[in-house]
Amino acid sequence: MKYLVHICRFLVGALFIFSGMIKLNDPIGFSYKLQEYFSADVLNLPVFEPYALGISVFVVVLEVVLGVFLLIGYKPKFTVWSLLAMIIFFTFLTFYAAYFEKVKDCGCFGDFLKLDPWESFYKDLILLILILVLVVGLKHIKPLFGKFPTTLLALLGFIGSLWFGYYVLMHLPTWDFRAYKVGANIGEGMIVPENAPKAIQEFTWTFKVNGENKEYITNGSYPTVDGEYVGVETKVIEEGYDPPVKDFSIETEDEDFTDRFLTEDNVVMVVSYNLQTANAEGMKAMKEITDLAIKKGYTVIGLSASGKEDKQYAKETYNLNFDFYLCDEKALKTVVRSNPGILKLNKGTVIQKAHFNDVDAIDLPEVERKPEPVVVEELIAYFINGEESTKEEIDALNPESILKTEVFNEGEELEAINLDNNGAFTGLIKVTLKE
Repeated sequence: MKYLVHICRFLVGALFIFSGMIKLNDPIGFSYKLQEYFSADVLNLPVFEPYALGISVFVVVLEVVLGVFLLIGYKPKFTVWSLLAMIIFFTFLTFYAAYFEKVKDCGCFGDFLKLDPWESFYKDLILLILILVLVVGLKHIKPLFGKFPTTLLALLGFIGSLWFGYYVLMHLPTWDFRAYKVGANIGEGMIVPENAPKAIQEFTWTFKVNGENKEYITNGSYPTVDGEYVGVETKVIEEGYDPPVKDFSIETEDEDFTDRFLTEDNVVMVVSYNLQTANAEGMKAMKEITDLAIKKGYTVIGLSASGKEDKQYAKETYNLNFDFYLCDEKALKTVVRSNPGILKLNKGTVIQKAHFNDVDAIDLPEVERKPEPVVVEELIAYFINGEESTKEEIDALNPESILKTEVFNEGEELEAINLDNNGAFTGLIKVTLKE
């Protein structure tokens, strides 16, 4: 029993330290996962969502500290029973998420290792068994050193965990495992290979046949049933390929600029998932660094999930000399754990990224400024029933009076118009009215 306890002690302590350090490296990311658990769709505890970051830091620091305590043998009774309470809670949480299919990834190992809910539950179940062994063999857990060294090590473990958590909150995660890490290409992360496995789904169709509801299962095709359709439910049997970069875009309300900016050299990107909650001093720091970047020839853009009014307010308040584009909030939270944060890109590859406290770390050697693209003004010729007209006259037509509308951007008819009028029309619109 004694040797079994020592093995379990080492395994549990090491795993708790490793798991805790991975999450302590990115407490903001873990807080996002807790918000997901607290949401109405999972535990329905929205009252805790505003405190997710504080809870995140407390939980991961406790996880690391208890692991250290167990390995060095500090206060064995308190440590083992605390570990038991924690693993019982985690086991319930992962079982609930898995059984009710509420959460796809438990966040146990952050972005370092993705586990689905059932894998997380089985992992917690094994840990629960190991900790129960420790509970039974509690008397065999002795301090590795004398009282003073053990107490000192325990204190250093606690202080070190707090310091590390504070450091990454004030800067960025020390180890970045996300798809937007330095050296990663955002555009390539969006690509789904041609031979990538597709998701396998099961469709359960319900029909009323002879007054009774009957279910028919297919892989997606509509079943041939002599009955009244009631409804359908889908279930993912096997996940398909999931690209590392999801929901990332650089858009306005009218146009998508994602490809343009992800293929451009020397881009500086300011990221603020929510401009209303962005740190004011951080936004002032962004003003200074982006003005310098523009001066040195860089293309500077902003990304935010905030509305048009918030973007305009931020631009005026901080006198920013760049425009904000639209992007999904969850994607932006993944790009950089700072609000605001900053990235330097080259053809979509992340060269540098920084917390707003570290904008001075962004290296901005002077680059050759690209000439502004020449905007070719469109010149359209308008005709109604073969007679030359104007855009205003066509716009004023009653749509019900129009038989057909033809649009030409090239071809013989456009060439003939230019030849007859000695013009340089780039397009032709011909409207034919009903008789």
